Amino acid sequence: MIADMHPSIAVGDRIRQLCREFKLPTLAAETVTRFDEAGHADALPTLVEVMEQEAEDRRIRRVDRLRRASKLPAGKTWDTFEHERTPIKLRQQLNRLVEGDFVDRGVNVLAFGMPGTGKTHAVCAIGHRLVESSRSVLFIPAYRLVQDMLAAKRDLELPRMLRKLDNFDLLIIDDLGYLPQGAEESEVLFTLIAERYERRSLGITSNLVFSEWEKVFDNPMATAAAIDRIVHHSVILEFDVPSYRTGAAQSSRTEQESDRQE
Repeated sequence: MIADMHPSIAVGDRIRQLCREFKLPTLAAETVTRFDEAGHADALPTLVEVMEQEAEDRRIRRVDRLRRASKLPAGKTWDTFEHERTPIKLRQQLNRLVEGDFVDRGVNVLAFGMPGTGKTHAVCAIGHRLVESSRSVLFIPAYRLVQDMLAAKRDLELPRMLRKLDNFDLLIIDDLGYLPQGAEESEVLFTLIAERYERRSLGITSNLVFSEWEKVFDNPMATAAAIDRIVHHSVILEFDVPSYRTGAAQSSRTEQESDRQE
């Protein structure tokens, strides 16, 4: 008799859980009891199947919304990343990060390397995986972020913009330091870093090592303060590998020369 009750109890618990996820508290409290009282308990497994389908449809729609909002480059996914070209230590770091737990702890991901080494692709690939697990991500080039923040500051909308950015579990800032920053640019960028410190994760790609970050933050004190906050809770990814684009260009030239010789 007890063994027969277990499936029924599991189904009832799942129905209540799904109703709570759907924000239907009255249904969560009443559905199983009402079906039992009406003598229709045998219909509960069918009901839970339909509710599971609703949950999956909602998940798919949410992921679609999050992917559109993320602005992530469509082609830079986990499956298209050339994992075999990365050193084993870097590969292990990426495999741990893709699980997504780091965003729960406000940990930053810092990817350093020369242009064409795959650092942006790797961080975007992590972002895509986070979106697939219903996490919110925003990808934005550093120059555009700074421009948008300066415009918001000019219009007295910077606090509102920072609150909006705070909604994202991971904010990916691409190519930090690619363009030199003045005092105003450095100020708004530092404000963003300070706002997210120990609460929300940043993903930063840069071809500048920390010793060159004075080009980003205009003065030594701001540079030291920014680095301190970013590094305190972080995973540093070093892309010390040959450029993908240079390698592809060399391969293309070799093939062309081979074709001509034939």
